[in-house]
Formats: sequence, C-alpha cells, structure tokens
Amino acid sequence: MSTTPTTRLILETLLPHLKVAAAYAHFLQPKIAALPAKEQGNNFFSAALTDADVAIQNLVEVVLLGTFPDIRFYGEEYESSNNTKYFRATELGSEGDYLVTLDPIDGTKFYMDGHSNYQIILSILNADDFEAVIAISPAQNIYFYALRGEGAFKGTLEMNLEACAPLDITSAKPSILLGWGMNSIAHLLKDRYKVIDIAADYSSDIQIPNLNGILSGDLSGAVIKSGKFLDSAALAFIAKEAGWIVTTLDGSTLPPLHTCQNYSMPGLLVTASKSVHQDLLEAMQSFRSAEL
Repeated sequence: MSTTPTTRLILETLLPHLKVAAAYAHFLQPKIAALPAKEQGNNFFSAALTDADVAIQNLVEVVLLGTFPDIRFYGEEYESSNNTKYFRATELGSEGDYLVTLDPIDGTKFYMDGHSNYQIILSILNADDFEAVIAISPAQNIYFYALRGEGAFKGTLEMNLEACAPLDITSAKPSILLGWGMNSIAHLLKDRYKVIDIAADYSSDIQIPNLNGILSGDLSGAVIKSGKFLDSAALAFIAKEAGWIVTTLDGSTLPPLHTCQNYSMPGLLVTASKSVHQDLLEAMQSFRSAEL
C-alpha cells in the first residue's frame, strides 16, 4: 500500500471541493425535494434524506478515489452510493491507516425546513481517536476545523486553512442542548440554564440551536445519548481541541474508537467549563439514581 497522506494534506486537497459542495447545498436548499425516507433510524431527523446528501457524498467519493485511491472511506449514504464498492474498506483501520468519514448534510431536517445551521462534516479517524475534522456551514459562510493536538480554527469559506483564526468559544450562552432521548434530565437543569430539548423544541418555522451551537457560542453544553462518529462525536472533537471538556455521560474519558460499535461512541457530555460539566454530570447521576 502507498504511504498514507498526512491529515493536513487530505484536508487541503478536499477543502476546495467541499466549498463547491457547500455552494451546491446552499443553492439547492430552497429547491430541495426529499427522496424516499431512510428505513432505519428512530426519529424524524434520521428519516430525512435529500438529493443533496447523495450528490455531495458522490462528489467527495470521486475526489477521494481520484486522489487517494487507497484510503478508507465511510459516508452516511454508503448504501445509496455506487462508489462504496470501489473503496478499499469502510471500517476503521490499524494505527496510521486512516478512515475518512462524511456526513454530507448534518441536520438534514434543519436543511429541508430552510434553517441555516446545517453542516457538511468530514472527519479523518485513526484507530484510537479523531485526527482531524472539518465542519462547513454553507448558509452561514463559515467553517470550523481541528487537527489533533493542534487546536481548533474558524474561518469564512473564502479562506484557506492557514488563514483561519483560532476558535475562541469562551463566552458561550447559558443554554444546554439535550439530544434525542435525553429529555428526562431537563427538569434538573432548568433553574440554571435555558434547556433546549431537540425532540420537543424543534420547529420547522423557528430555528433552534443544533449541536453545532457548541462551536458558535449558542450553547455552553450538550448531552448526547450516542456520539456518532459522523456527526456528534466529530463536532465534540472540534470543541475539545478548542479547550472544551468532553467525556462520557458518567464523566469517564472517551474510549478508543476501535473499541466502539456501529461507528458510534457512548453518550457524550460536551461542556464549556468545569462548572457546566459538573452540573450536567450531577443531573445524569440524579437521573440514574432515580431509575434504580
């Protein structure tokens, strides 16, 4: 096998094409027509599938196969793609044998309803942890990226990687996002925070923060039931590189990726500070004690 390209080279190579994908997604949003809903998934967000999902994934696949033909790749729409069979593998490799993952439209329901806080998320995964993540917000003309051990950065879509500024999200709003299935702890937090329950509070008319609100300062914490490699775990990696605290729901250190199942980490606490983390951890502990 040829030498594995560096994570920075992969991002630099893909960035111009991801910007084209962003322009395409932005252009298509008002015109989008939904394809038949995905069969799997236990909520209406995972049931949303659009033309943009498939087209953006196909674009990235063509670039990867034409530039890094030996790379591993797993995209959210792998079952719908004719390119999946051409990749060497779709699962995690050994140390240094990177897996590129793609969520072509993270927040598809937000996208279909005309909201601006959807993203294109591309990640590079090693056997133990994320090596890099880039998250592009087409409708907001910004993108975020992080490289392992090098911090997180933010820039406009006109900028290359080097022109981006370090991501500073220290002045986050006192709002907590509860991901799907986590509404049971809402009452334990409402005396100190504005609690946004994604299942109960989502509106097709009024935009609420998505998990990417941790990067924009709209959230000071989030509780996620399952940290999927493609989206929530990837965004949590950017936050962690920006100095945030990221643990499992019981406060433990995140497990190595290769020990996880179904491209997913266990639940995540993503917080701006130790005090917010402690509040969310206590809420989780109280909830679990009540269950026993």
